[in-house]
Amino acid sequence: MSDPGSQLEGQLRIGPQKGGIGAQRIDLLEQIDKTGSITAAARAVGLSYKAAWDAINAVNNLASAPLVERTAGGAGGGGSRLTVRGERLVRTYRAAEEEQARFIERLNRRVRHLSDDFDLMGRLSMLTSARNQLFGTVAAVKTGAVNAEVDISLRGGDRLTAVITRASAENLGLEDGVPVIALIKASWVIVAAGDVSEQNLSTRNRLSGTVQSVTADEVNSEVVIELPGGATLAAVITRDSAERLDLAAGDTATALFKASSVILSQSD
Repeated sequence: MSDPGSQLEGQLRIGPQKGGIGAQRIDLLEQIDKTGSITAAARAVGLSYKAAWDAINAVNNLASAPLVERTAGGAGGGGSRLTVRGERLVRTYRAAEEEQARFIERLNRRVRHLSDDFDLMGRLSMLTSARNQLFGTVAAVKTGAVNAEVDISLRGGDRLTAVITRASAENLGLEDGVPVIALIKASWVIVAAGDVSEQNLSTRNRLSGTVQSVTADEVNSEVVIELPGGATLAAVITRDSAERLDLAAGDTATALFKASSVILSQSD
């Protein structure tokens, strides 16, 4: 929603995510009402004949009274139609859709100037096992035959580099200015005491900052480093390594990780 013209959208769902009445089932019932034919209705909503009948049997079984009934044969060979109960269900669902559409329209009018907040809400809703989730903007993309090197500008001017496949870069639509989320597992981050960001090392990403905290258990230690721009990076290292580094809050340390250890996700 970073586009100033972007708007909130909604989808009506009544009941649990699995097994609840969905738009496609309502569409199917509506098409049965229009065409009087399961075959025609299934074709109209993109279902196979069997899938359509499975859906009809499911809604009939769940309802207090059948929603679809067969009509007797005749010149047209018979067909199917909605019962009074089925017609009422479709009307109720469509009325709920109309009310939702009016609500979304009113909400868009009230919050149209808050697109940045909605961008943030979208990022906060992302669930991932990677401890480090850093929001940034693509600063440059260098494309090779197989891989792409992506430079990312983080909040406050910190930078990191990711190497991903060229196909992934194209699928994500990466180019200068595109917002992304960089994911780095804490176990992929190496910690060095002091500022070693300018030393000759094979690790591409060398981000120096201030130790925010060191938390230890019987086996591992978690070191959280705050970067100059305000972002933080967490590293999980062995407790023995942490004791040898002898780091404490306020010390200078450098987080090191390979460019291939950075996973990128779109940030709409």
